Amino acid sequence: MSRVYWLTGLSGAGKTTIGRLWYEKLKADGKPVVLLDGDELRQVFGDDLGFTEIDRRKSAMRNARLCALLAMQGITVICCTISMFDSVREWNRSNIPDYFEVYIKVSLETLRRRDQKCLYSQAQADVAGIHVQVEEPKNPDLILENDGDRTPEEQIKLISIKSCEEK
Repeated sequence: MSRVYWLTGLSGAGKTTIGRLWYEKLKADGKPVVLLDGDELRQVFGDDLGFTEIDRRKSAMRNARLCALLAMQGITVICCTISMFDSVREWNRSNIPDYFEVYIKVSLETLRRRDQKCLYSQAQADVAGIHVQVEEPKNPDLILENDGDRTPEEQIKLISIKSCEEK
């Protein structure tokens, strides 16, 4: 049975870094797996949506439905996305049989320090978690504190341990 790993957190939290490492581990174990990144998915779908609340919801539901489709075909999915809305995560739980949600939690201080995309230093008007409200996940299967106390490899071990417990 395939599983959807939904890695969520603010921009710069480490979703893609952790997701890529998890993808490499699962692939090395011989599992059919695909890595989906929120920024890349926007481009794949034609970059036709902006950053209004309505567009963000549409984008998130596209991601969720794609994950469900791939999982139904026996592919394990790792989806790295900000995932701002409780309603999307609730849809995932109701519609994806083996859904595993990982909340990568990082302080704003750490995000400002990392600031790989210059989102926090340039104070853009549509930054999720700063100017745009994000509904913090209420019932993730795992919370990874990612302020720098653990390496990405150590974070992967935590996902591995917790996801095995959940099965």
